[in-house]
Amino acid sequence: MDFSPPLIEGVLVRRYKRFLADIRLTDGAEVVAHCPNTGSMLGCCVPGSRVWLSESSDPKRKLRYTWELVETSPGEIACINTARPNRQVRELLESGGVPELAGYPTIRSEVRYGQEKSRIDLHLSGHARRADAWVEVKNVTLAESGQGYFPDAVTTRGQKHLRELMEQVRLGDRAVLLFCVNHTGIRSVVPADHIDPAYGRLLREALAAGVEVMAWQADITGQAITLTHPVDVYFPML
Repeated sequence: MDFSPPLIEGVLVRRYKRFLADIRLTDGAEVVAHCPNTGSMLGCCVPGSRVWLSESSDPKRKLRYTWELVETSPGEIACINTARPNRQVRELLESGGVPELAGYPTIRSEVRYGQEKSRIDLHLSGHARRADAWVEVKNVTLAESGQGYFPDAVTTRGQKHLRELMEQVRLGDRAVLLFCVNHTGIRSVVPADHIDPAYGRLLREALAAGVEVMAWQADITGQAITLTHPVDVYFPML
């Protein structure tokens, strides 16, 4: 996925009201950018951090800039735009890049399903020999010493998604939780039991019930972001 035009560099002044960020550009000008992330952004919104913005020429937009990337530590970059992961994963699947999910001719986004009235990120169908696959995508940006953690805040919505995935397995379909690792410093992923122990327990229950769990690492620059290779997901004993 290319950033076109290439992103604009700046420094984070502050993030506030969840959806807004003040950014100082390299020419010294200060702008207000849209922050496309409703989460806590733990470790990704430290004032003074190097950041990158996309720019829109759409005159109907209230804010001209969108915050896309942040340098969380020297040489390590995270994508904080939560509108990106679904597109990244779809692009990867359409290229046949995930062997476990290859062979599905039809991919649909935001399909309604489940008893709790959810929308699945990606629904894969039409495989000649395998059941439909329901793919839930989660963005991973919380990193510590090479370890990625999800979630970065308590997520009742994420817990609902796990219940819905388990139900799809019970009904005879495939259910997949795919961690989109949008942080170049992450080498593996584990549940963030110290942040949301209920999610961690439910994730282990989902794994035991047959939900497939995988993670893919992104290569991130100011010009493009691409999922390049799988990384391990570990489940430490509770």
